[in-house]
Amino acid sequence: MKILISQINPIVGDLKYNSELIIKSIDHGEKLGADLVLFPELALTGYPPQDLLWQQEFIQAVEAKLEQIAATVKEMTVVIGFPRACPKSPRKLFNSAAIIEKGKIIGYADKVLLPTYDVFNEQRYFNSGKSSHVWTIKGKKVAILICEDIWQHSYPETFSNYHRDPVLELKTSSPDIVLNLSASPYFSQKPLHRQTVCLKVAKTLNCPVILCNQVGANDSLIFDGNSLYVGPKGLIKCAAAFKEEHLLIDLEKQEANSKKEELAEKELYEALVLGVRDYFLKQGLKTACLGLSGGVDSALVATIASEALGPQNVTALFMPSRFSSFQSARDAKLLAANLKMPFKIIEIEEAFHSFSLFLTSQLDQPLLEVTTENLQARIRALLLMAFSNNSGALLLATGNKSELSMGYATLYGDMCGALGVIGDLTKSQVVAIAKWINRAKEIIPWYTIERPPSAELKENQKDSDVLPDYKLLDAILTFYMEKNCSAQTIANMLGISQVEVEQIILRIHQTEYKRRQAPPALKVSAKAFTIGRHFPIVQRWSY
Repeated sequence: MKILISQINPIVGDLKYNSELIIKSIDHGEKLGADLVLFPELALTGYPPQDLLWQQEFIQAVEAKLEQIAATVKEMTVVIGFPRACPKSPRKLFNSAAIIEKGKIIGYADKVLLPTYDVFNEQRYFNSGKSSHVWTIKGKKVAILICEDIWQHSYPETFSNYHRDPVLELKTSSPDIVLNLSASPYFSQKPLHRQTVCLKVAKTLNCPVILCNQVGANDSLIFDGNSLYVGPKGLIKCAAAFKEEHLLIDLEKQEANSKKEELAEKELYEALVLGVRDYFLKQGLKTACLGLSGGVDSALVATIASEALGPQNVTALFMPSRFSSFQSARDAKLLAANLKMPFKIIEIEEAFHSFSLFLTSQLDQPLLEVTTENLQARIRALLLMAFSNNSGALLLATGNKSELSMGYATLYGDMCGALGVIGDLTKSQVVAIAKWINRAKEIIPWYTIERPPSAELKENQKDSDVLPDYKLLDAILTFYMEKNCSAQTIANMLGISQVEVEQIILRIHQTEYKRRQAPPALKVSAKAFTIGRHFPIVQRWSY
């Protein structure tokens, strides 16, 4: 039996595009002699379709497109993810897989476990399937499960509270193979977690597992692909990461186990490039702009955007004030030259001086230091937004997760933007990825990477004047946000005082209001600020 994994990049809501993509994949499978073509979860709508699912016209259009697709299927079997309306109650939906043979839909497999944690909210839209199904296809017993249905088996103690295990429910059926349709969002090292999950299922059922995962980015979520063919003894084949691919599996062919691991920096970089590219292309946009400061954060964003969109489509604005250093000007210009991207210098000193005089006269008092610092950031934002409006280029925000955690960012200043490219990267990760980018030759000036970070909003300013050491801060952030560790536990692990940890945690929550007004950020960690995390702004829990 030959199975084609069709790892596609659908566009949420674009049923015409997605159905054409699916039909092309089916045709490709026919040419390759595949017996079955497997698509991702909700492939027809793209994942996640969110409240589009509540529009009856949308569901009716989905059903019509599915029938059109089914009509193109000849001798093979096709398994496609889509939202299925319950015949007895059309307003009730299932997250389902359609099984198609010879031009007809012969049945459905409905998702049993509906995740409602982190970035998922499937119980808002779907009803749980009643049972796991096994189908006879080409003489083999084929079990069809959808994404979360296999995760419970390997990670029973998560944020979920399921009372069933669809994998164990299949044991008595003794399937010859398990197919899994997935839309499994990426975070760092997630592909390895996914391998572990599939391996556990393969061992339990003593049969191969083939997982087809969506690829591409939708809003803040990035889907890495990395579709899998796993046997009870380990990984056999893996599809490409962060790009579309058709992977043909021959179940009758004996293949040796393989191993696939990516360097963390490479994986994160490729994820963010895909995230930026799809954010623009799926909205029909081509050009971007950003403020290039001479610091490592904006340098990394410029590099990512240049690769995602083409350097000719990304304009960098360097906007020096009286506090900007010679090195910053030199490095910003050098980076733009290395990337071959358009580069503009706009002095803000005149505007800063005029605004300072005006505000002083209007407020009837001297300006505080924090006011003058934020004023510079807001003048720069004004220029960037004016450039964006005038050119049609979308503004990219350049703040990192560490700064955002401490509120070390200016509302309506450097927090302006349509997309936070590195808003889920810690400062330590930013530096590590920048060094990886320079592995063969200097692209980001080394001085930019190695110098002490500074916002350059006053004389001799350094981030360390008001922020903890970034390595320490990033470690606390990871333990607190991703592991839900207490202040005492974190203090013990890091060998520091509990009071120091509590002060940082308190500051994280005191600046919640700022992050609510930040642009959407691409999610690459297990717990991001902008999606999948829900904390009240006004609350009095003592840390």
